[in-house]
Amino acid sequence: MTKKRLAILGSTGSIGTQALSVVVEQNEHFEVEVLTAHSNADLLIEQALLHQPNAVVIGDERHYEKVFEALDAHFIKVYAGDEALSQVVQMDSVDVVLTALVGYAGLIPTLAAIDAGKNIALANKETLVVAGELVTQRAKAKGVNIYPVDSEHSAIFQCLAGEFHNPIEKIVLTASGGPFRGMNRTALANVTKAQALKHPNWDMGAKITIDSASMMNKGLEVIEAKWLFGLKPEQIEVIVHPQSIVHSLVQFEDGSMKAQLGLPDMKLPIQYALAYPDRLQNTFERFNFMDYPNLTFEQPDLQTFRNLQLAYDALNKGGNIPCVLNAANEIVVEAFLNDKIGFLQMSDVLADTLQKCTFVKQPSLEDYIASDAEARRLATDKI
Repeated sequence: MTKKRLAILGSTGSIGTQALSVVVEQNEHFEVEVLTAHSNADLLIEQALLHQPNAVVIGDERHYEKVFEALDAHFIKVYAGDEALSQVVQMDSVDVVLTALVGYAGLIPTLAAIDAGKNIALANKETLVVAGELVTQRAKAKGVNIYPVDSEHSAIFQCLAGEFHNPIEKIVLTASGGPFRGMNRTALANVTKAQALKHPNWDMGAKITIDSASMMNKGLEVIEAKWLFGLKPEQIEVIVHPQSIVHSLVQFEDGSMKAQLGLPDMKLPIQYALAYPDRLQNTFERFNFMDYPNLTFEQPDLQTFRNLQLAYDALNKGGNIPCVLNAANEIVVEAFLNDKIGFLQMSDVLADTLQKCTFVKQPSLEDYIASDAEARRLATDKI
């Protein structure tokens, strides 16, 4: 394959750091053109000195001088601020943009990359949750491919290889159940932040780990799957699979099912998205059936873990409501991480915000921006 030049947005986060480890192992196939971080200047500097990108962006402008002084002598361009983030992805020297930013922040730079005709490796599910119709329409108009990085959506994408002409009857997204699987609402009323951050299978950032514990992560993945694969809500099923070995499944109209299996390691879906359509040999740990003699599956508890049901409700209502859900969720997760609300109160605030926020049936980008702001204000006021 031709060597691909990468822009990694959010290089200091969980996905970004794992992507750079893939680049190190596959240095014949990838090189780093752009690295960005929000505020982790020290790690951004360390990464830039190792990978020698053309440019870096530090989102928090207060850290600009520090980053500039560390990298200027190495002929690495240094920029700061949100506008710079949307500009660097349009550089002619960038082939693929890995969007690994957390939350709503991924939307505008992803749209900018699409407008510049760059293929997207999408690890930021919120981009499609917030504005799935707008993003997919622009990608189609620009002839841009969106390669999913989430392990579940990567699994669906891999199962569809060679099957794109065959209609999908349904897909099944698997969920680990998180650290609180099997608990009732009485037990959940007293869980702590420390408990919620201890995911049994996956090593992820704080925000996505809390989302996993509340089942919101799976809800956001349901919404993302609709746009990635052109599905109706009733074609997207969720099943709890505690071992996280079967990453997701596709059922075709003849009843046959295909699944993608592997150890819970994000480096594989990252590498698959970056290298597509090629599979690259690697040194990742291999799955052994004898280490997992029993794979089990359960129905999700939608009454105890209300967030998954709220996500289905938002998807069914459509318009700007998934955007509202995402914005309010970012507020409640931050509040929970700062000990301002309890675990169960997150769902209460989400439900209240969804009820009160202005509904826009066919939103424009400006409507999405306004809805995001309104939902954040309503959720903050409720807290």
